[in-house]
Amino acid sequence: MNDEQKWSEISGDIANVAKKIKSRIDEEDLVEDLKDTFKNTIESTSQLITNILHTVESTVTDEEIKKETKEIVNNVNAELKNLLNQTRNKFSESHNSKPNVEEE
Repeated sequence: MNDEQKWSEISGDIANVAKKIKSRIDEEDLVEDLKDTFKNTIESTSQLITNILHTVESTVTDEEIKKETKEIVNNVNAELKNLLNQTRNKFSESHNSKPNVEEE
């Protein structure tokens, strides 16, 4: 193999490593964006549920309807919390199972 071929091969290897690094950085940015979006969605949903409960409390005069409505909203909230925990666990499992760059 002549010097020109060796340098060409080295240049190709460097380009491949650069592509892997860029891909990893893009992936990490995407993960951070997803985390931020997920957090914002959770906060917005929490605020909406709180607003619904306050609205029901302040506008509904029939105590039975008020109680049933609050119970339904609380059940929805409990289901959302359960879904959130499941999603968080799945995300943690999938994120932790990926090999680090140092391991490659």
